[in-house]
Amino acid sequence: MGVFDELQARGLIAQMTNEEKIKDLLNNGKIAFYIGFDPTADSLHVGHFVQIMVMAHMQRAGHVPIALFGGGTGMIGDPSGKSDMRRMLTREEIDHNIACFQKQMSRLIDFSGGKAIMANNGDWLLDLNYIQFLREVGVHFSVNRMLAAECYKQRLERGLSFFELNYMLMQSYDFLELNHRYGCVMELGGDDQWSNIIGGVELLRRKEGKEVYGMTFTLLTTSEGKKMGKTEKGAVWLDPEKTSPFEFYQYWRNVDDADVIRCLKILTFLPLSEIEELSRLEGSGLNRAKEILAFEVTKLIHGEAEAEKAQEGARALFGAGTNTENMPSTALAAADFVDGAIGVLDLLVKTGLAPSKGEARRLVVQGGISVDDEKVADPFAKIPESQFEKGYVIVKKGKKVYHKAVRQ
Repeated sequence: MGVFDELQARGLIAQMTNEEKIKDLLNNGKIAFYIGFDPTADSLHVGHFVQIMVMAHMQRAGHVPIALFGGGTGMIGDPSGKSDMRRMLTREEIDHNIACFQKQMSRLIDFSGGKAIMANNGDWLLDLNYIQFLREVGVHFSVNRMLAAECYKQRLERGLSFFELNYMLMQSYDFLELNHRYGCVMELGGDDQWSNIIGGVELLRRKEGKEVYGMTFTLLTTSEGKKMGKTEKGAVWLDPEKTSPFEFYQYWRNVDDADVIRCLKILTFLPLSEIEELSRLEGSGLNRAKEILAFEVTKLIHGEAEAEKAQEGARALFGAGTNTENMPSTALAAADFVDGAIGVLDLLVKTGLAPSKGEARRLVVQGGISVDDEKVADPFAKIPESQFEKGYVIVKKGKKVYHKAVRQ
């Protein structure tokens, strides 16, 4: 099976500019392609993970990935999918974030010996002559067509700045520059990047008379169409300091039954025949598929040793509930206790199990909270310091989320 067929069978491909030609190139040729990553945070998250998996599949098939980091575009920020303008980052923040991205990506992509390339669009965007740029690039873009693109259209009601309107031109120019520097002939990205990708394909056709290609892949969503990778604490990060390997494992262990097979196809390298076998599981049998998903994804991001530790901890919690070593934890200081106790609502907010006291109250009233296996039904309940005799208490939210509150 060629890599195009593999990506299609895994449900990764969304849109493409020329299916017949792209299929031939990917299955029978060897090309340089790129995916862009704007350094808006100091860690990649699970949304980026889909893109990295596509890069890894392509690299395994002999193609050359170019990971393009947005040292230039990150100074503006992509308006796609955003209701407001992104916060402007400093050069120092962007450089730091790129360094973090590069380190994380190297776990999954082999950059040795020219097998993959790291590039930074700041190398060509930051010193552009604006008038020259408008004459060479801007002349090829119709504002009417740009405003009809989905990435801009949804922003027009709230207000789209001229600052952000430049983003499509810059991303398109990246494709032109990568084509000149590395012979790059294809841009890949999430399906929300379709308009920007088309911009680059069209720019090369109009300016250079070259045929290049674009392809998008499906976004990581649930069966209900909601974006995956969010928890009460925020994004699920690839950095173990931001999302611990145990929390990361637990996220995938707890996916809905309807999503587990799709996630196995998109986020692991398990053979499709093996995933097909797992798809026949029903009811509680699906827990085996969820364990495999959680282990495989955690192993890819954090290594096999961390995946095994996370799995052991999770199994103990689902079983006897005794192993707390790898459980996510929060340290409580003396100041967190008033009159020798901490309120259950304060405890839930402090541990990040609830984003606010209002949400914490709702969880308690609905019977979703236990402390040391005792259901807490009263939102005014207090947990005495004496209950921390062993050094901690275990807070449980729902059936599957555990957290260790440690008294320092």
